Amino acid sequence: MSSLLRNTSLSSFKNGSLTDFLDYLEQLENHFTSKEQEIFAFIPEPGRFKRLHFEARALFEQYPDPKKRPPLFGLMVGVKDIFHADGHTTSAGSHVPANVLQGTEAESVMLLKKAGALVIGKTITTEFAYFAPGPTRNPHNVLCTPGGSSSGSAAAVSSGLCLLSLGTQTIGSITRPAAFCGVIGYKPTYDRISRSGVIPLSPSVDHVGTFAPDVATAACAATQLVESWNLKTIDTKGDSHTVLGVPEGVYLDNVSNEGDSQFRATCHRLTNAGFEIKSVPTMPDFEDIFVRHNLIVAAEAANVHKDWFASYTNKYHPKTAELILQGQLVSNHDLNMALEGRTRLREELIALMDLNQIDLWISPSAPGVAPNGLDSTGDPVMNLPWTHSGLPTIGMPSGKNSDGLPFGLQLTGRFGEDETLFVLASQIEAALI
Repeated sequence: MSSLLRNTSLSSFKNGSLTDFLDYLEQLENHFTSKEQEIFAFIPEPGRFKRLHFEARALFEQYPDPKKRPPLFGLMVGVKDIFHADGHTTSAGSHVPANVLQGTEAESVMLLKKAGALVIGKTITTEFAYFAPGPTRNPHNVLCTPGGSSSGSAAAVSSGLCLLSLGTQTIGSITRPAAFCGVIGYKPTYDRISRSGVIPLSPSVDHVGTFAPDVATAACAATQLVESWNLKTIDTKGDSHTVLGVPEGVYLDNVSNEGDSQFRATCHRLTNAGFEIKSVPTMPDFEDIFVRHNLIVAAEAANVHKDWFASYTNKYHPKTAELILQGQLVSNHDLNMALEGRTRLREELIALMDLNQIDLWISPSAPGVAPNGLDSTGDPVMNLPWTHSGLPTIGMPSGKNSDGLPFGLQLTGRFGEDETLFVLASQIEAALI
């Protein structure tokens, strides 16, 4: 990668000239041509960079004065292919006829464009954001999965093809690929980023989020995407230390030996950096949480896909079809009982935070590093309870194993307090660099 691409930042876009930006686009095109054929992060698009040159010129004409340029001016953003984006076909990683899937541009895409971002293209997703993988490879080892369902979005940022990408998480589709690809993955408090214009999987637990190379870039995007973003709401303790809670118990039993050793070493590093680590027995009913979350996903996916599946059953991947068929068997009573558990878990986790004076929960982003092979996207078990409860999370790199594959650390904040989560995440990021 050229030095220009390596040193690119939001400020360089905002303060640069059109000539500099077009030079950046040419170097990005060369990097894209080389890297994309290895990792397959994007939906193919003829004339991609011709379009981007045209859009860049229009952007500079609209904002000739650097002082008046919006915060994401010139930022390249990848858009997961379940988001509708004007000028781009939505296929959702499926073989269902594209013409039946199209819709109005996603609000999140519109907000990023309004803030000056340019859509570099649609990123590969697993079929309908479930488990059937696409062709995307892990940039750290092309024989390993990049995770899913936001496979292309994570791999694109990891490879330096864009500085931001949009993804979704219904179980672990942001945090897990962020960990496997060694980037920042932000899942907001449930519904704080609009899901409008995004093909749903399970609306009660779907979250729209982002991938970025660092916390600062993710935070800048969050200011544009998160509803009612307000830094004045940040809960600070003045000069007192930050307490990080480790959710001990059956939940952490899902971590591999290698993953657990890395997580405990990360906790030790954070302790040395001045954070207090407090072990708290948590989620003794984790197996019940796991079952009810997957019941919700199946039942709601069956409802979302009712008409499409009836018309195009043979177009669905067996994994997706199995989910829908399972969901068709779920009764309304069982679904309602499972849905009630979301709020109950959230209240239990917050009560434990209050009782133990915990600022954030910390846990591994995945059981371990990215598994070998491309037939699976890995296990989202470590992300499930935080998605179920709707609490905001930020996943960040926390080291690599002997093969150079990244580990991830998952930070979980209080419901609706994403702003505080970002402040503390930046401090933890600095401690782990």
